[in-house]
Amino acid sequence: MTDAPSADRAPDRAAAHLAAPSAAPLAHRVPDLGALELLLAVARLGSLGRAARELGISQPAASGRIRAMERLLGVALVDRSPRGSRLTDAGALVTDWAGRVVEAAEAFDAGAQALRDRRDSRLRVAASMTIAEYLLPGWLVALRRARPDTAVSLRAGNSAAVAELLLTHEADLGFVEGTAAPEGLDAAVIGHDRLLVVAAPGHPWARRRGPIDPAELAGTPLILREPGSGTRQVLDAGLAPYGGVSEPLLELASTTALKAAAVSGAGPCVLSELAVGEELAAHRLVRVPVEGIRLRRDLRAVWPAGTRPAGPARDLLSLTRGALG
Repeated sequence: MTDAPSADRAPDRAAAHLAAPSAAPLAHRVPDLGALELLLAVARLGSLGRAARELGISQPAASGRIRAMERLLGVALVDRSPRGSRLTDAGALVTDWAGRVVEAAEAFDAGAQALRDRRDSRLRVAASMTIAEYLLPGWLVALRRARPDTAVSLRAGNSAAVAELLLTHEADLGFVEGTAAPEGLDAAVIGHDRLLVVAAPGHPWARRRGPIDPAELAGTPLILREPGSGTRQVLDAGLAPYGGVSEPLLELASTTALKAAAVSGAGPCVLSELAVGEELAAHRLVRVPVEGIRLRRDLRAVWPAGTRPAGPARDLLSLTRGALG
């Protein structure tokens, strides 16, 4: 038969209960760094008022912090008198512990600053071709003025390639064109762009009096960017109700190559308005009006989902916002 608990075991159980660690989170049981720094200042200066002035707070606020810390710890820390403030024995012990905590926090802060300095020393940007060629150079010049010590690298490719670089952590910030942000990325729209149908002055479309319609555009072999590019995504989406784009006359991976082919008279092509301003002004290419289809796209800054651009990436993003209509 099991013996009933005896009365003389009750104090042992109470002591064990008091010795057991609290279930409350540590942050709810330990004073914050501001309170510990205040206690150290009181110990060093011998005055709560002088400690408050050194830390840039009012004396009532300092008194309130000390009282709150005493309530949290359950012991008196400071004796106050007209001659100043003196630590109690418990206060002296807590001050010794506080010094070690503050030293550890200073080491933590120094380490975090070193990480920020390493992050801020470089910026890896990935951008789709139109943005890389026609917009980013100006933004990067402005960033250089703001952050002269940041080394910037730029990799250009189509929108799918930009997404891959971000998802594999080979780029810190990306810029794409297209109908939507690539999967796995967060995005911010920074501007808009139009796609134009252009042809050499000698092409029959350049001499037409009226616009072409979407069905004719869909049924004509064009000089196009490759699948995965933002330009191709917008064109494919716009012409999908009309049977989609025809087999391309040429499929090229750069804006410069598309323009050269179109200028040579190889055929009409679809390009960003940003990319053909010089050729249109010089009459090396002619804009072909199109009715019944809206070839407009958003320009987006993108970064891995669940993160936020920081340091130079955040600064570059700020430079782009509002720069485009």
